[in-house]
Amino acid sequence: VQLQASGGGLVQAGGSLRLSCAASGSIFSINRMGWYRQAPGKQRELVAAITSGGSTNYADSVKGRFTISRDNAKNTVYLQMNSLKPEDTAVYYCNALVLDAPPFSYWGQGTQVTVSS
Repeated sequence: VQLQASGGGLVQAGGSLRLSCAASGSIFSINRMGWYRQAPGKQRELVAAITSGGSTNYADSVKGRFTISRDNAKNTVYLQMNSLKPEDTAVYYCNALVLDAPPFSYWGQGTQVTVSS
């Protein structure tokens, strides 16, 4: 599985950005796709995820502001980020989880999101 992320950038607080993650390769094996982020000096954290069945979950800090979705025809997952805050500033990583034995994660390259106050 290969993941190609795009869509980061610089935005003012209150603004919006949309991240995209295009998957290729053995995409049939993917059980869940998600977005993680890592701010300087902090651990990487799950932001949002969507399963192959369409179930979604979000970090409490982004609920009501971020929306994860997918386009199966394009093998692409999106993260729509609205009402951005300076604390959303981080490198965002696309992730694909394969629930094999053992489970395995694939990672895309990070994309920087910077929210200015």
